[in-house]
Amino acid sequence: MTKQKRVAAIHDISGFGRCSLTVALPILSAAGVECSVMPTAVLSTHTGGFTGFTYRDLTEDLLPIARHWQSLSLAFDALYSGFLGSFAQLELVGEIFDRFRTKDNLILVDPVMGDEGRLYSVYSPAMAKGMAKLCAKADVIVPNLTEAAFLLEEEYRPGPYEESFVRETAQRLSDLGPKMVVLTGVSFDDRLLGAASFDRDTGKLEFCARERVEGYYHGTGDVFGSTLLSGLMNGASLTEATRLAVDFTHGCILRTKAEDTDRRYGVDFERELPRLIEQLQGKNGLQK
Repeated sequence: MTKQKRVAAIHDISGFGRCSLTVALPILSAAGVECSVMPTAVLSTHTGGFTGFTYRDLTEDLLPIARHWQSLSLAFDALYSGFLGSFAQLELVGEIFDRFRTKDNLILVDPVMGDEGRLYSVYSPAMAKGMAKLCAKADVIVPNLTEAAFLLEEEYRPGPYEESFVRETAQRLSDLGPKMVVLTGVSFDDRLLGAASFDRDTGKLEFCARERVEGYYHGTGDVFGSTLLSGLMNGASLTEATRLAVDFTHGCILRTKAEDTDRRYGVDFERELPRLIEQLQGKNGLQK
């Protein structure tokens, strides 16, 4: 029997609205991965479309949590960060990466900063530079094309894209430090939408796309990143893990669209989890 993998997930947690830790924890757990959580903030709801939400910043708790974990000699097969709301958190998470990095573990950064060509309201171009420094410490980063533009300090370019543009963007992001880059929101026409994975060691660029579903669905970036990491922790190659994440995220969106629920609530990933487990464990899955 193989040793269970353990991941430290460094994200905020919203009491309502599927995103961040309320997505990462159940997806990684369903994939058979032990998920330890380091909350960066606690909110009553996520901030996408809701007003009047409560917010408690936990920046001052991050290093004490890390020190306590170190006192217990805890080790992690992966460290996984998502939305970080301040310069202080960017710097602290970088320090936490340094504290727990080993020659064998994996650091995945989802540089959650914006979408559709715009930064989120709490972010600035200066903070995007701080995120670029954090990405330099990662093995894998998972930006969308908006975040890629800000990480590279260039103008955002809307799709559809040419393969040459996607390759150049992925290579330049890898030059920041990470060995592997997964770009989301990649499209070559108006019909398909998906992701591109780039491995610097092999120079391989792979694409995976599914039929586009119109509309904005909250939390899908967290679903994608958590599923990607689930695949990697189960022995999948970067290409296989990207395909798994595209398929699972697309399935969650289709289910949510069919249910016609309020999109602010996030996607119904819970009832898609059995399919994810089947893909990971089944005959045609990634690992038995």
